[in-house]
Amino acid sequence: MKQTITEKIFSDHVGYEVKAGQIIDSKIDMVIGNDITTPISIKAFKESGAKSLANPDDFAIVMDHYIPAKDILSANQAKISREFAYEHNLKNYFDEKDLGIEHALLPEKGLVIPGDVIIGADSHTCTHGALGAFATGMGSTDLAYAMITGKNWFKVPETIKIVFKKKPAQHVYGKDLILEVIRQIGVDGALYKALEFTGESIGYLDMDSRFSLCNMAIEAGGKSGIIAVDEITKDFLKDKNLRDEPKYFYSDDGTNYTKVIEIDTSNLDPVIAYPFLPSNGKSVREAVKDDIAIDQAFIGSCTNGRLSDLRIAASILKGKKVARKTRLIITPATQKIALQAQKEGLIDIFIEAGAVVSNPTCGACLGGYMGILGAGERCISTTNRNFVGRMGDRSSEVYLANSAVAAASAIAGKIADPRDL
Repeated sequence: MKQTITEKIFSDHVGYEVKAGQIIDSKIDMVIGNDITTPISIKAFKESGAKSLANPDDFAIVMDHYIPAKDILSANQAKISREFAYEHNLKNYFDEKDLGIEHALLPEKGLVIPGDVIIGADSHTCTHGALGAFATGMGSTDLAYAMITGKNWFKVPETIKIVFKKKPAQHVYGKDLILEVIRQIGVDGALYKALEFTGESIGYLDMDSRFSLCNMAIEAGGKSGIIAVDEITKDFLKDKNLRDEPKYFYSDDGTNYTKVIEIDTSNLDPVIAYPFLPSNGKSVREAVKDDIAIDQAFIGSCTNGRLSDLRIAASILKGKKVARKTRLIITPATQKIALQAQKEGLIDIFIEAGAVVSNPTCGACLGGYMGILGAGERCISTTNRNFVGRMGDRSSEVYLANSAVAAASAIAGKIADPRDL
């Protein structure tokens, strides 16, 4: 039977061949919680009567949304996860001492491995598919079940194959590729489907761009996003202290995909998603013509807070100043990224340009803190969602873009094309 990469991963985990549509119980290789979702999982865990975790070394808690705590409520919430981690002696517990956004930190730590089945109580768990793993978000009670049993049930998803053709145009990155996919198929175009990203263009994307690409599979309704392992993946993994041996799976030639979509990236402009859906995509050229003034630019999040994003932003901001009526917030995704950015002089460039650099946190992305928008304010953001009220007041607006566009727009005080600078 010809299989997709996703079907092969599940077949490996259950011990027999599976196909799309089957209901299966699969072993989980990594269970991920954060400071918002884990307390709910802990409550369900305790109510079940469970006393111990099925596989403590395969459970990670990453404190990233409101860390350091922004108020008493978030401090008390963090306390629940912290005490549970200490009680169960979790080795994969990450807080202020090793700060980072979960979907950037765990690959950095070698805790995500090709061939894994990964679940997290966070919708952007699909990010980890960039490493050739099946990764998906689930609810907190589903997470509790996996904490107790080490397994969970799945309906094996059908797969949509996205073929990116040719070399991407200047300042076109993984973020633009996924925004173009969502523009074409809509926010419900891949409901409960695996999005398999392939084609010549993938070979031109570094791992940071690939993480961005898989990160937003959920914004098309996807169950997961996945990229088969290649030499770029292996190079990323070679200096990591991997928790297990990787397994490489590849879709069979002639596999029956639900749909195949081809996109020529050589003709693609950077894409801007207008409020209030990630599918409201327009080219940056169109956005420039619309003359959209911005109050804030944000560069960060699990989508675009990685080192290459900071390098791209710094290359545009160097020697320039943020517009007088615009503020720029830059949030490295992990402390390791922040430290490397500091060593390379990127932090100096940001501060000299008039930006504020924060500690790693999800904060601004979900309207939590460190960049909340006021009434009627506009933000161009490298995050993944632009729903009503996503980053603050319900009358505020969020435009999604890559880090180059965000940096250029901060300088111009309005949405700008980095190729024009």
